[in-house]
Formats: sequence, structure tokens, C-alpha cells
Amino acid sequence: MIKHLRIDNRLIHGQVAISWKNQIGSQAIIVCNDQVAVDPLAKRMVNMAAKGAKVMIFTIAQTIEYVQNHPEEPLFVICKTPSDALALVSADLHIEYLNVGNAMPVSGTKYIMATRSIAVTKEDAAVYRLIAEKRDGILVSKMVPTSEEIDFLQALKNVGL
Repeated sequence: MIKHLRIDNRLIHGQVAISWKNQIGSQAIIVCNDQVAVDPLAKRMVNMAAKGAKVMIFTIAQTIEYVQNHPEEPLFVICKTPSDALALVSADLHIEYLNVGNAMPVSGTKYIMATRSIAVTKEDAAVYRLIAEKRDGILVSKMVPTSEEIDFLQALKNVGL
């Protein structure tokens, strides 16, 4: 079961490797992104950022298969993009908590800052809404376990997305 699915285009960093992993009680962090899974340099950078935590870097298909084959294991999955997360949500996996964590602006895109730390394009906003539809209309954002949870759909509306 995916105990926590986080959307964060930075993937693994101090907040994730320490705060969230400890809060969740997961034995490992799964990074889910098709491009990262086949990029040796990106994989090496992710592992370096993990600060000794066990990391598995999978494609979307590999992530789905792993989750299906480990139904009792409390899993912490980080998706690089909202589209990665939508693929997992659409696979009807049991996802206990889904959190939009961070999205740094991508150069060359027309983005709006939906929150202080989440850049969103119109295309991203549409994907976030699809995720919410599949999760009973709920989508939240929370930076660290101790921060306040915000209604991410409302944040999108507040900035005209």
C-alpha cells in the first residue's frame, strides 16, 4: 500500500529523506518517474541526496508492479510530476495520503506560483484536477509533516487556474 505519495519535482532532499520518511515509517523511498529511472546521472544524484536512506528508482510501470506485489508494505512514493502521480492514481492502487509537496518552476514554461513553492502551468492544473476527481475531490499540499495542510484545489482557484 502506498502510505504516502508526494509530488515533488526536486525528488529527494533533506525534508523528504529525513522528515517525511521518518513520519511515514517506510523502510525505503520509491522515486517514480520514467525519465529518472533510465538516467544514470539522475539516479546517482537521487541516491546521493537520500542521505543513506534506501531508495528504489522505478518507472511508472515498475512502481505499479512493486506496489501490487507488496500490498502490506507501507510505501513512500515520490513522483516527479503530477502526470506520474495521475498514472498511479489511475491504476487503482491503494493510496492512503497524496500530497503536492513542491514544484520548482520549469524554464520555458508559462507557470503561475500557486503557492510559495509550487509552480503550476495550465496543463499541470488540469492534471491536478483529474487527480482530485479520482480522490473524491480532495487534493492537499503540505511541505513538511509539521506544517499546515492546505486545500490545493483552492490554491489553484486563488491564482486563476
